[in-house]
Amino acid sequence: SENTYLSQIYNLTLLCMEDYIVEPQSVQFLVQHGFDFNKQYSQGIPYHKGNDKGNENQSQSVRTFFMELIRAKKPLVLHNGLIDLVFLYQCFYAHLPDSLGTFTADLSEMFPAGIYDTKYASEFETRFVASYLEYAYKKCKRENCKLKDQHLTIEFCNYPANVSRYIDYRYCSLEEASHNEGEANKVPVCEKFSAYGWCPNGVKCPQSHNIDLIIDEDDRLWEEKRKKRKHKWKRRKNAKEIEQESSGKEMELAQNGEEGPPRKQSCPSEPAAAMELAESTSNTDGRHLEEENSPDMEPEVSLDTNSSETETASAARKRRESQALPSQGGTHRAGFDAFMTGYIMAYVWMLKKGTSTDAGAEPWLPDCHNKLYLSGKSVPLQIVKSLFSKSSKAHSQKMKLAWAS
Repeated sequence: SENTYLSQIYNLTLLCMEDYIVEPQSVQFLVQHGFDFNKQYSQGIPYHKGNDKGNENQSQSVRTFFMELIRAKKPLVLHNGLIDLVFLYQCFYAHLPDSLGTFTADLSEMFPAGIYDTKYASEFETRFVASYLEYAYKKCKRENCKLKDQHLTIEFCNYPANVSRYIDYRYCSLEEASHNEGEANKVPVCEKFSAYGWCPNGVKCPQSHNIDLIIDEDDRLWEEKRKKRKHKWKRRKNAKEIEQESSGKEMELAQNGEEGPPRKQSCPSEPAAAMELAESTSNTDGRHLEEENSPDMEPEVSLDTNSSETETASAARKRRESQALPSQGGTHRAGFDAFMTGYIMAYVWMLKKGTSTDAGAEPWLPDCHNKLYLSGKSVPLQIVKSLFSKSSKAHSQKMKLAWAS
């Protein structure tokens, strides 16, 4: 059907062949989520940073594969993806340009179908209370299950038995309400993790990091807040205390809460600067589920462009957007993160397409087209080529090679 997607996820383990620095906490995060460093150093696909060396465009390398992605002219979807783009460019394309204007100009030509950030979409389009990856994914999945006439369906391939050992599965079905209620009565939700998807205490935190419980609590508080605002507005209107010119704005506030994306309150025990750092970039109901090939499991055979260095650096970002769990646990994997990101984008596209008067309008999903989320900013980074910026020399050469072949 129109809103059914076939999902195939592939994971490539890469190894940077140059010296690099690792962050111990990021390595711990990766180990806790099942990353195998022995496999990386013994079987990782080698790569180098910067410009091409020799006739590298003719070899079977990660750079060749990245150029195929560029030639495909498909939209690129990321979550909180500014640093991801920096790594992709530096590790598999060319040396980073000296200026941001040149960098965005190059990106706009590399991905002419557009770059989309699901963190931006989660905050400014769907207006979720929180926007870290697992929260946004589970929120989309919940809302999708409430839809009757039109909903998003994901299908997966039936992989043959001889490749089963290469496939990893992540449990991600919706939890039962009774289970949620029982746990909610026992363990309070961690405010830090609830707001930012990251807690400095990690697995040692005595409070709950359960995303389903967090969403339940947020939905309850948001509904109470909406009712209070609506009641307050009605009282003011009946008392004729609202001026004519401001009534439209008051109605909007009554229905939607605050202007801009909804925000949780900062935790009182956490300094504002630390919270900004924690949020910064360093990286379906029963019937609907039954329509998927794999109702309770999402296969992960993921495409990931993280290397030894990019894994650890990107993990610093993912660590702030996830719950640290015991070894081999947790939903965070490079491939499953990619799946969650794609699911969020497909859900937002379905909603926007449903309200659009011209389904074939260009560009695809214009409200999120070429807008990257910037931490602490109310405006995104626009991926456009300015009249005052030129493309880099290395990029121009790569584009000639891409289209010459």
